[in-house]
Amino acid sequence: MSTATVSRTLNRASTVDPKLARRVLNVVQRTGFYPNVQARALVSGRSRIFGLIVSEITNPFFPEIVQSFENIAVAHNYEILLSSTVHDPERMRLAVRRMVERRVDGIAVMTFGMEEALATDPQLRRIPLVFVDQSPDDGRSSHIQIDYLFGIRQAVSHLVDLGHERIAFISGPLNLPSAVERRTAFVTALRQLRLKRDRQLVIEGDHTMEGGMAAFSKLCQITDKPTAVVCSNDMTAIGVVRQAYETKLRVPEDISVVGFDDIRFSRFMVPPLTTIQMSQARLAELAFRALLSSVDPKAEPRSDEHKLRTELIQRRSTAPPASPRARAQSAR
Repeated sequence: MSTATVSRTLNRASTVDPKLARRVLNVVQRTGFYPNVQARALVSGRSRIFGLIVSEITNPFFPEIVQSFENIAVAHNYEILLSSTVHDPERMRLAVRRMVERRVDGIAVMTFGMEEALATDPQLRRIPLVFVDQSPDDGRSSHIQIDYLFGIRQAVSHLVDLGHERIAFISGPLNLPSAVERRTAFVTALRQLRLKRDRQLVIEGDHTMEGGMAAFSKLCQITDKPTAVVCSNDMTAIGVVRQAYETKLRVPEDISVVGFDDIRFSRFMVPPLTTIQMSQARLAELAFRALLSSVDPKAEPRSDEHKLRTELIQRRSTAPPASPRARAQSAR
């Protein structure tokens, strides 16, 4: 067979006769041949590799993003190059360098707050990028805009319908734009529902279980304690539930708890966690398709902005507030 026929077969060209293609693939399998991917990238100008950068792979929010992104990539004959920054700008810089050296076709940056370090990186001027929440206005970057307000307003409205008036909020670290947006969405929801805002009830956390425990301890020291807590992520909410247990408070009888993200663990907690869903699978799909539309002329037309709606998932960590007398007895 000609070199061209073998090449077209290995590149899955539809113009190759199916019987001929089977003969080529049988020989490939029998001989254990693997194409030189780097050499093909030099010729074609495309590596068929997308970079994926996440903040912290040990955070249960991110593995589902990684798995979903890879599933879509495999379906489109792409590979992924994964890196976790652990919130370290130097790790971010090294990850970008490694991806540029591997000639990735594009990079999805799922770090929720370290995007500015990449906006002016000269290595990335020709590489399509997709960010969450914010991106530089440079004509090559896309961003996924998350509608935090919709889900958080649903959560606050749900608690109000149950009879709660003293609703607290534990934010993420306020150096992260996404954490600021979630806190702003909570304050906006209070205003829209005509609830009085008590600054004592809005506390900064750090998106960890330990941070949730520490923040809830502070809320328990307030004289007029909250009857419900909305958390900036599920890890914080898990910490709140644990600290409530340590202080002999029952969830949801004494304190209602709402998370954010809907990580897989949330449905297996005791009680199962009411949470605001930000679909990791949908987030990964939007990120992949944004990159694909930047490099593949056959893909759907490129858009600079993609929207992801959040939504309340009601489980069993929320209930009507206990009467003042019942709460006092529980506290004893």
